[in-house]
Amino acid sequence: MKALQFSRDVPRYAAARVAGSLVPGKGAGPGPLKLVEADPPEPPSDEWVEVRPRLAGICGSDLATVDGRSSRYFEPIVSFPFVPGHEVVGDLADDSRVVLIPVLSCAVRGIDPPCEACRDGRVNHCERIAFGHLEPGLQTGYCAETGGGWSTRFVAHRSQLLPVPDALSDEAAVMVEPTACAVHAARMVAGLQPASVAVIGSGTLGLLTVAAMRHVGATPGHIVVTAKYAEQKRLARELGADQVVSPGELGRVVRSNTGSFLLGGRQLTSGADVVVDCVGSPDSLAQALQVVAPGGTVVLVGMPGPVQIDLTPLWHRETAIRGCYAYTHDDFAAALGVVADADLGRLVSATYPLSRYREAIEHAADAGRRGAVKVAFDLRGEKERTR
Repeated sequence: MKALQFSRDVPRYAAARVAGSLVPGKGAGPGPLKLVEADPPEPPSDEWVEVRPRLAGICGSDLATVDGRSSRYFEPIVSFPFVPGHEVVGDLADDSRVVLIPVLSCAVRGIDPPCEACRDGRVNHCERIAFGHLEPGLQTGYCAETGGGWSTRFVAHRSQLLPVPDALSDEAAVMVEPTACAVHAARMVAGLQPASVAVIGSGTLGLLTVAAMRHVGATPGHIVVTAKYAEQKRLARELGADQVVSPGELGRVVRSNTGSFLLGGRQLTSGADVVVDCVGSPDSLAQALQVVAPGGTVVLVGMPGPVQIDLTPLWHRETAIRGCYAYTHDDFAAALGVVADADLGRLVSATYPLSRYREAIEHAADAGRRGAVKVAFDLRGEKERTR
């Protein structure tokens, strides 16, 4: 089968990190990723099936991995070589379409009894992601034994598969996984009952989080969103933002909205009840702490890396930074409705065959500036599908 394989190639990985640091803003490079002909993964048991991807998205965590920016925290919970790709819509043997729920939880790993988190339905908190009958891997796309969506075939446990309604296009279906992340974030925000929310970032995750907050049934109060580019600003408004501002304007706008005073030229005396950081960079986290209200919460949705940041305002103002990782199966079920109601398939801006993976990764890394949102691999034309 054809697959984009990521290997533990230290020299190439180091080269990717250096290239990224020397050319700021250029975007991700392919790093230790190469197109190979590989044997398809074998299903570990009769509870597993083969999936043939149709579309597989490229997300921010994928980009951070291939260009060497991801944290070493992940090293014990991935196994090499792995095939990336966890945003997937594909076919089963009977040609029915499914969306992948990529978390490799206790049920998937054949662990019985399951951990407490899995027993309670919180598969995103699974304690056994490096155990059971599989190699380590927090998700499909980071485990050597499962394969991933950037290939013509991978394997999945039946509990990981969500049927796709006929009314959803492939483009809409490939948006279900990232939308499930956004639903999880929206539900977390709704539980905080904020009167005001600031969303930092209008990439895929930021836009989907705005849409989810307006569609999961517990709409928060006033939503202000930062966006760098014209297309991002247009989409943020369409998907439910009350205000859309440039990143540098956020402090001034939150100050005006909340009647805050200004301390030392940048620190607000009040702020937004909840700030949703959909970027995860040192700058975005610093800005989040600048504009969140005393006693408020920063919800960290974008995957961070190692950062150095001044936590004095967190301590002094009794604010909190709360991580928001992945999703539950219930989030996926809700995501189907959000994708349909908000017509999120339109956010798939470009698709590429596997053979053009370098162009695809560069496009995804530079999506905002180029007026794009989601870039995906299109496997529908691969010859293997006709066998």
